[in-house]
Amino acid sequence: MAHHRFVPAGYHNVLGARDPVLRITDGDTVITTTIDAAGRDHEHVERAPRPNPMTGPFFVEGAEPGDALIVQIQRMTPTRDTGWTYSLLAPNVVDPEILPRLPERHRVEWAIDRDAHTVRLMEPPTAVADLVLPLAPMIGCFGVAPGMGQAISTATSGRHGGNMDFRGFAPGAIACFPVFESGALFFLGDGHACQGDGEIVGTGIETSFEIEFTVRLKKNANHGWPRGETASDIFTVGNARPLDQALQHATTEMLNWLGKSFGLDPTSASHLLGQVVRYEIGNVFNPAYTVVCRVAKTWLRKPDSTLDWLG
Repeated sequence: MAHHRFVPAGYHNVLGARDPVLRITDGDTVITTTIDAAGRDHEHVERAPRPNPMTGPFFVEGAEPGDALIVQIQRMTPTRDTGWTYSLLAPNVVDPEILPRLPERHRVEWAIDRDAHTVRLMEPPTAVADLVLPLAPMIGCFGVAPGMGQAISTATSGRHGGNMDFRGFAPGAIACFPVFESGALFFLGDGHACQGDGEIVGTGIETSFEIEFTVRLKKNANHGWPRGETASDIFTVGNARPLDQALQHATTEMLNWLGKSFGLDPTSASHLLGQVVRYEIGNVFNPAYTVVCRVAKTWLRKPDSTLDWLG
């Protein structure tokens, strides 16, 4: 269980079978850095083109198709004191008829106070001059190579993960990705200092980060879609458009998980999900939308280990 510190020398705008930057093994921890969604680093220097340049890929020894790569997000530390968003809701999240009446959309800067753990607009409109939000880091885009020789843009998402923009992918959370290529080939980037559900202005508060994560490997897991765990919940992630298809993927993955890991037949699982399931919107801006299906652990028997939670 080694600890690695990796300094990126280049970045990728696709998730695919690229040459690995570092070989790691089950149980290893990595500390690395990411640049923002526009390719700017901690010194505001542009290091790569948009969208969402990724650090990686990291080759995980022993990972093969059919396995699952489990990634625990240990820490996310912003490496600069500013971030940026856009000033207006994205056109696709409002009724089309109001668009001509809305002001022009432009980029705005936010101040990140790493000591106070807050974020605030640097030049706010008067109505929100006192708006101060908690610093709430999350990973917008991460995942593994999708297999079949594909190289999928970091602008979107799929079974392999990608640009899901789910604010639950925060320090302390565990993400689990199906493996499609030898070594899994894990990428990460697109860190946000704060973001609401849906990424409805088209960004979170985009900035650069130092990120610490630990990988585990579960053999022969045969998952269909990303899964995850927090201190209180388990969840599954569906990525597709239209939104109902993303919900179908997430719900099906949860139904399979409840059957395999918790011994619930489809009828029993349906009774449970029908009354206790919670859905969250990860992203409704990108080419594929993201829906998260969540169940509180209090409704489930406790497994023997985290690997059992993740099926």
